[in-house]
Amino acid sequence: MAKEPNNKPVQDRFYLPNFCGSTAVLIVVLIAELAAIAFTLARQSSWITFYTDLAKTSLLLVWLGLSIAATLCLLRNRISRYSVFKASMVTFLAILAVVLVVSEAVYWIGYFYGPGEIYVGSNWFPQNHWYFLSRNLALGAILSGLALRYFYVSDQWQRNVENEARTRIHALQARIRPHFLFNSMNTIAALTRSNPGAAEAAVEDLADLFRASLSDSNKMVRIEQELEITRVYQRMEEHRLGSRLDVDWRVDDLPLTARIPSLTLQPLLENAIYHGVEMLPEPGTVEIEGRRKGDMIYLSVRNLRPIDKYQSNPGNQIALENIGERLVLAFGPRASISRAVDQTHYQISMAFPYKE
Repeated sequence: MAKEPNNKPVQDRFYLPNFCGSTAVLIVVLIAELAAIAFTLARQSSWITFYTDLAKTSLLLVWLGLSIAATLCLLRNRISRYSVFKASMVTFLAILAVVLVVSEAVYWIGYFYGPGEIYVGSNWFPQNHWYFLSRNLALGAILSGLALRYFYVSDQWQRNVENEARTRIHALQARIRPHFLFNSMNTIAALTRSNPGAAEAAVEDLADLFRASLSDSNKMVRIEQELEITRVYQRMEEHRLGSRLDVDWRVDDLPLTARIPSLTLQPLLENAIYHGVEMLPEPGTVEIEGRRKGDMIYLSVRNLRPIDKYQSNPGNQIALENIGERLVLAFGPRASISRAVDQTHYQISMAFPYKE
């Protein structure tokens, strides 16, 4: 059975929104008020009595909406254990029960209110008991049926989007793994003959890299962990390149507890070495800089760009495209990745929201 990130079966996730939250309650009030305006406009033929009619309709619909939201909030834990059909039927009947109770309360309040400005004889309270109840129940049945259908279709669409995103992340990360695997194995093979001790350390580093790579691709890791796994990769490359490689870390301003998709920074360092430092006739420096500004985090990897005589290896930008897609899937449209190239340097910059 497919699992959600919280290990809850996908098919058992309740499709209705959580009406216990303040945002949901505010939405219920706004929808009730918009419905009251629509009903009043449909009923009235003159602006003279429009506001009076709107006031009484708003009172009824707002109290109905709040009562339904409170009922569904109380029943949520129980209903969520049912099948989709059973949960829908229980929800539908619960809504009709609330409509019946609130409608009865409104009628009898008006009936027992007594003489005064607000009286049954005025138009504030209903006078035809059974018509008032049957009309409200009919409207409640129609609107609740439409609402349940909308929430169900919306939830199915959201699940499809999540499943597609999850599949794409797995595929994208699977395309990243072979790239650094081949480079790492070549490094270890070279060290085995020249420096067995360094080769053993490189094997341990490779194990750490694959432990990170083979972990759940949905998992968000702390930036502290991402920096550490990137430093592990740096050590492996230093075994191979020696003094030709220098990495300048400028990450003191990064919030180490912020979250980032795993294996986001390491492939950028790998590309900077493979397409930059390796192709230089002299030692090369890679600058890794990170900072937080407001609610955004900025990370960049900058390296010397080989001159025309020492052209870099042709790259198909797979790692860059993959990381960009993974950032958007994790953070939405606020995340971005960009490339800046001039005569001497090549820089990749990432920006994404701060998330604890």
